[in-house]
Amino acid sequence: MRIAVTGSIATDHLTAFPGRFSEQLVPGSLDTVSLSFLVDDLEIRRGGVAANITFGLGLLGYTPVLVGAAGPDFADYGAWLRGHGVDTDSVRVSRTRHTARFMCTTDTDQNQIAVFYAGAMSEARDIALSDVAARTGGLDLVLVAPDDPAAMLRHTAESRELGIPRAADPSQQLARLDAEEVRRLVGGARLLFTNAYEAALLMERTGWSERQVLDRVGTWIVTRGEAGATVRAAGAPTLTVPAVPARHVIDPTGGGDAFRAGYLAGLGRGLAPERAAQVGSALATTVLETVGTQEYKLDPAEFAARTADAYGPEAADEIMARVVGGR
Repeated sequence: MRIAVTGSIATDHLTAFPGRFSEQLVPGSLDTVSLSFLVDDLEIRRGGVAANITFGLGLLGYTPVLVGAAGPDFADYGAWLRGHGVDTDSVRVSRTRHTARFMCTTDTDQNQIAVFYAGAMSEARDIALSDVAARTGGLDLVLVAPDDPAAMLRHTAESRELGIPRAADPSQQLARLDAEEVRRLVGGARLLFTNAYEAALLMERTGWSERQVLDRVGTWIVTRGEAGATVRAAGAPTLTVPAVPARHVIDPTGGGDAFRAGYLAGLGRGLAPERAAQVGSALATTVLETVGTQEYKLDPAEFAARTADAYGPEAADEIMARVVGGR
């Protein structure tokens, strides 16, 4: 299965605040917030939603196609991704703009405050999916992940025109998109990924009810942190998949991206949606126990043990045979 992932390529600057953000907010004064947090540590890591997802797919034996824009500082990053199985030949390298920057601070409750500098990402709108499909010999699925908004809209429209099945993941860009743009991104998607908060924001932004969203997509996957994930489709019962317990959460950044990679890898290898969500949950927990979004390793024996503990030996055997051990 040839999967293309369109979206951000970035460098992550990750810091930790040794307190709670909520304790710094003064009721009645939230309309004039001016805060500065003295943080501990600074981790500079490779990131970006599309790059993170393709990294995870590469670890699971795929050769995913990364579609996005980066700066001239991408050379080492590109080599890293290629070394982990990612096709980077459709990455546009800007001559004038730096690779995007994600700057995030996490508090002791694992709440996060982040800002994102787009940089070269703004040139992703100049990438044509038709060129990507022609170069690769065709695409079986395009995941439209957070990116330059114009690029997201272009790649959504092109996937329709080219007849390529699409997965929609508007997530962080819901704050930048208007109602009609969100409707265009979501409508007709074979898969829709959100977290629980984004699910509520998507309905508020579009004016659609849960039923109306489900009438417009094939399957809606909602990640819910420690509560696991739900998988819903119109006319079918809701599947609830528990999370794989983490031994210790070091950094939540990138967990959702790993879930998407695991879910897509499972579906691509013929697993049912519940099993695919179990793969995604297990991979997400692996990331939570690591600083950085692409610093984790996939140990088959450990992966098998953890999926067996969480979902039973039958689930682990099927997952290992089709996705991890059989890759």
